[in-house]
Amino acid sequence: MTKPPIHLENREKSGARLYSPTAGRNKAPIGNALSPYLPKDASVLEIASGTGEHAAHMCDIRPDISWQPTDIDPESRASQNVWRLDVPAQMRPSLSIDTAAPEWHGGLDRYDVVYCANMIHIAPWEAALGLAHGAGHILPVGGTMALYGPFKEGAETSESNLNFDANLKRRNPAWGVRNLSSVKHIFADAGLDLTVRAVMPAENRLLIFTKRM
Repeated sequence: MTKPPIHLENREKSGARLYSPTAGRNKAPIGNALSPYLPKDASVLEIASGTGEHAAHMCDIRPDISWQPTDIDPESRASQNVWRLDVPAQMRPSLSIDTAAPEWHGGLDRYDVVYCANMIHIAPWEAALGLAHGAGHILPVGGTMALYGPFKEGAETSESNLNFDANLKRRNPAWGVRNLSSVKHIFADAGLDLTVRAVMPAENRLLIFTKRM
């Protein structure tokens, strides 16, 4: 069985509702950057939704969209379902999804957008491979895969991301800040081409891939 990734922060809790300091800081800039790439009335599948705050925020700023949160962690899914109460017409009950599992996408609906934030660096590389493979099956031609987080970019890699990479590898050798070139490659193999690389706060990137076939 694949060991679930863990978050790297202290989260506050009110009942089953979790609050992430990271989500509190970055939900607005991510929302502003991501929203233009969500078609009108888009159906969005979020992988590794964490507390559920991003999902609720996106539904709040885009009342036309529907959002499917997921996670492999039961406590996170419980939190997502409480955040869902704020936007029940848009946000669906959370699903348990592990992208490292074979054919995890089987039986899922088609979605216009697949979104994943801050997962692939705290999960085995197999989870990134599975994410690309599954998104390639789920999305229609012209569909969008949005991926947010830190990346290594050769000589342009920030010192903070190099230090973060070393810290992650000390925690778990299977983790690490991923090379952007490798990420582009696995998504291209799944029929998804990188069309946007947006610079985000704290040396993060928002990558937009478009399904070509």
